[in-house]
Amino acid sequence: MPRFSVIIPCFKVQGFLRECLDSVLEQSYRDIEVIAVDDCSPDGCGAILDEYAARDARVTVLHLPENVGLGRARNAGIPHATGDFLFFLDSDDTLTPGALRAMADRLDETADPDVLVFDYARTYWWGGTRRNVLAHVLAGGGPPRSSEAENLRAGDGTFTVAERPEILDLLMVVWNKVYRREFVAKNGFEFPPGYYEDTPWTFPVMLSAGRIATLDRICLNYRQRRQGNILSTTSRKHFDIHEQYERVFAFVDSRPELATWRPYLHRKMGEHCLDILAKPDRLPSSDKAEFFRLTAKMFRRLKPAGASVEGELRLLEGGYPAYLLKRQAGRAGREIVRRALPARKAAAGRVKQGWSALHARRPLDPNLAVYSAFSHRGVLGDPAAVYRKALEIAPHIRGVWVVRSEEEAADASLLPAGVEHVILDSLRYHEITSRATYFVNNVNWPGTLVKRPGSVHIHTHQGTPLKYMAADLLDKPGARHGFDVPQMLRRADRWDHSLVANRHSELVWERAYPCHFTSARTGSPRNDVLVGAGPADGAAVRARLGVPQDHTVVLYAPTRRDYRRGGHVDRLDLARFAEDLGEGHTLVVRLHPSLATGPARGLGLADLHRRGVLVDATDEPHVEDVMLASDVLVTDYSALMFDYANLDRPIVVHADDWAAYTASRGAYFDITAEPPGHVSRTYRELAWLLASGSWRDEESTRLRAGFRERFCEYDDGHAAERVVRTLMLGESMPPASATARVPEPAAAGHDLLASS
Repeated sequence: MPRFSVIIPCFKVQGFLRECLDSVLEQSYRDIEVIAVDDCSPDGCGAILDEYAARDARVTVLHLPENVGLGRARNAGIPHATGDFLFFLDSDDTLTPGALRAMADRLDETADPDVLVFDYARTYWWGGTRRNVLAHVLAGGGPPRSSEAENLRAGDGTFTVAERPEILDLLMVVWNKVYRREFVAKNGFEFPPGYYEDTPWTFPVMLSAGRIATLDRICLNYRQRRQGNILSTTSRKHFDIHEQYERVFAFVDSRPELATWRPYLHRKMGEHCLDILAKPDRLPSSDKAEFFRLTAKMFRRLKPAGASVEGELRLLEGGYPAYLLKRQAGRAGREIVRRALPARKAAAGRVKQGWSALHARRPLDPNLAVYSAFSHRGVLGDPAAVYRKALEIAPHIRGVWVVRSEEEAADASLLPAGVEHVILDSLRYHEITSRATYFVNNVNWPGTLVKRPGSVHIHTHQGTPLKYMAADLLDKPGARHGFDVPQMLRRADRWDHSLVANRHSELVWERAYPCHFTSARTGSPRNDVLVGAGPADGAAVRARLGVPQDHTVVLYAPTRRDYRRGGHVDRLDLARFAEDLGEGHTLVVRLHPSLATGPARGLGLADLHRRGVLVDATDEPHVEDVMLASDVLVTDYSALMFDYANLDRPIVVHADDWAAYTASRGAYFDITAEPPGHVSRTYRELAWLLASGSWRDEESTRLRAGFRERFCEYDDGHAAERVVRTLMLGESMPPASATARVPEPAAAGHDLLASS
């Protein structure tokens, strides 16, 4: 008996069908059967299905003699299913790699619940991907349990809709769940005919389930066709929604224990119908009045005694003319606001410009410094290191941080208590930036910020560059997508000092940013904590991450890819990698910051973290802490390797797509020829390096020594102090390292500078 019976109804999808079938049959988890139902499709679907069945014994094909529609085609497949769980997959959607394995593992963890709900991502015809906006519901916990039975369910990770009603806020579709076959058979669930067949299946199933589990992982790519799906068409078929909700209420009426759900379903029905009516491309104009009357009639008839009607649902208690007036008034109001917004924004802009101009007439404050990092995210990176050192040795210099919003300012991990801050583009921001003498940032300041004579702009960058940057991207059109290079250079024209940790960076920045700044050979301030750090320095971070003290910590930090829309590419099977590391090892994963809020973590990382397979450290605000907590870095082409080398700990470069990466983004040198440690080209090589211990052999040490000599040249643990003393206080300090070639002669206070 297979674990999953995947039922796939097919009708006029020949262009997508192979991709769908391949995504199922090529899963690493093999204990499945596929029941493909040819719903008398007039195209080549039937032949494609027969082709797959001929070469894979797991595929069974049913050819229906006539077209019966999606719901009844699913019903046709159910009697042929022998698996523990039913999975209804639409034939134009696809499974993500590793999805079935993740589902099977979660079912084992939760002892075969009635329903498992998993996550999905919308994939658009133009290449974009967007995760389900309610994904947090799958990761959330429930309220305190009041009974022994509820506590038992909580203990095994399951619940009922009564315990977690927010689960019903998810898209009410059939394909984001798998169902225990015996549960379906016992309750006699089946799909009705019609346009909205998912509604009278999903509500009864979810309300009846005694044990529901969730999987916070993107298991399915929900294809968004250019012309939409069948529910996006203009047709009278949308009237079917009324009959389907009649079925839902009939089911609830047959189960007295579900009577308490009538008010919820009544509200949901009204909202669903009004949503259909409000969309301009759903109903012919001539049919909208009829649709409203039928909806209002059903809404009144099915209203539970004593139930209140709130918000927009009150429109259903009036007539269609009143509904139209309300809708027209709403549209008119929105149009007035829309037209007024540009004028309001322009007026607000003039006020802020005037405020800036007023304060720009006042002299610069010689003891005022403004800081920002990573587009105003908080006290982070190089600017944070400079800020802390200034507090220590130049307390008379007042430091003010720019943040994006008060909500972010309230995050103590990003903006510690007591740190003075201003909100970006507020009047206070314009006042402070008009009078400050020092500006410290690792990202360019907004174009509206005017550099005053006498002000000092210190640009810290975000590490040593391997990939092409700024003007060098002009020859890489794919990589500069979304970048306005001329604007970037105009903003860089405000720089006075560009901090560098090595001569490689100095040469690259002067080429990539052909502007009138001076390269400051200070080292990278954020790396001060890494220079000379010992194993004990990461103990507190390990404890916070839940890593056993005696474990070897492998930090995996991949970078983004410019040859893939969205930037995320799964280069490693993280579950397999963690397992292959073996006992006594912990895998810590940190994604590139640009991927932190996208779908990348939903493709398995979040679930693996929840299960304790690995540690997801992407949200750790200070990457220096994560590096200190690790024993070895595995990366591809991330600039993190240049910082990590300061720890003098092993580095492994996994370069399985180096040619594609350099072709799309460009690189300043071949990291595979001049690496900081061993290089792997395949997963097999990477696994061998870690398993054999070669990652820390003499060759690794030799390669790392040469890499450190070249790229950690000015990192001596005093970079932040050097910035404050030489660039802000005008004092002199010894060169960053004995190997640094500082040009002679140099003016006092500028002995570290090399003019660009």
